[in-house]
Amino acid sequence: MGGDEGCLLAVSYARYCHAAHSPLIRPAMTTSEPPAPLVPVRSQPIIAAGVVVGLVAIAAWYVGLGGFRGGLVHHDAPPPATQTFTVNINAAGVAELSQLPGLGAVTAQKIVDHRSAHGPFAAHDDLLAVPGIGPVTLEGLLPHLRPIPQQKDAP
Repeated sequence: MGGDEGCLLAVSYARYCHAAHSPLIRPAMTTSEPPAPLVPVRSQPIIAAGVVVGLVAIAAWYVGLGGFRGGLVHHDAPPPATQTFTVNINAAGVAELSQLPGLGAVTAQKIVDHRSAHGPFAAHDDLLAVPGIGPVTLEGLLPHLRPIPQQKDAP
C-alpha cells in the first residue's frame, strides 16, 4: 500500500464526513433493507379485520335507520310533533286557543267574547254557536278539548 492510496482514502473519508453533516447533501443509503413497518406484520390482518367489521357495523346502522329509503331526519326539516295537547275551553285565553288546529287568533277571540257574553260552555257542542265554528272545525278541535265537568243542580 503506497502513500497515494492512504491519501485517497483520507480524502474520500473527509468528503463522506462533510456530506453526512451537510443539510443539502445526504449520503446514499448503503443498505438494501426496507424500512420497518409502523405496525408489526403479524398484527396487520387483525387490524384490517377490525376496520372491516367496524365499517360493516356502521353501514348496517345506517341502513337500519332508513338511510337508503329516506328514513333519516333532515336537521333543517324535522317531522311535525305527534304529541297532542288539551285545553279547558272555559279557561283558555286567546293565545292558547289560537294554537288549536283550525283556529286562528280571530276565531279564538270570538270564542273568548262568546264565553264572556254568554257564560261558560256547558258542552263542547255549544261551540257551534260561535261564529266561524262549524261541525268540521268542532270535530278537529274535540281531541284537544278537555272534558267539561257537568254542573250539579242545587236541590
